[in-house]
Amino acid sequence: MSTPKPVLQVEDEEHDVIFMQLAFEQAAVSHPLAVVSDGQEAIAYLQGEGKFSNRQAYPLPALVLLDLKLPRVPGLEVLQWIRAQPALGSVPVLIISSSDQDADVEAAYRLGADAYIVKPAAPAELLRIVRRIKKYWLEMAGPPPGCADWLSITVPRRAGAGVT
Repeated sequence: MSTPKPVLQVEDEEHDVIFMQLAFEQAAVSHPLAVVSDGQEAIAYLQGEGKFSNRQAYPLPALVLLDLKLPRVPGLEVLQWIRAQPALGSVPVLIISSSDQDADVEAAYRLGADAYIVKPAAPAELLRIVRRIKKYWLEMAGPPPGCADWLSITVPRRAGAGVT
């Protein structure tokens, strides 16, 4: 049996990476967590360039967990780049950000984010989120429309907010 594709976490805050790693372990997520710490590194990973050129060692991810506030290339620019790549069209991108600003939420959805999740303050809440990510994005092809269990952890697209 082959190793499951990794989940790519794009996160510059070390403590957020540690909490995510612990939540993945506690939720028994079989997909390895690959971590890059800035937007430029995320693009290099997804392009398979530089130190990420070995696709055996750095396969395309099953899912991207993308922070917005990143060094070098901001998360929204990374999201826009991902959605412009035909080879990455089927890779779900979930925004996990400390921002709940209407402009950030709407921009993320407008650029093609599959979901927007506000980083929780408590590790127990992160575990709840990771369990749902595992269920709906790693074991299924996304949550069913209107799934209350999934919608309970996401920020919905806000009608009229940030729309141009």
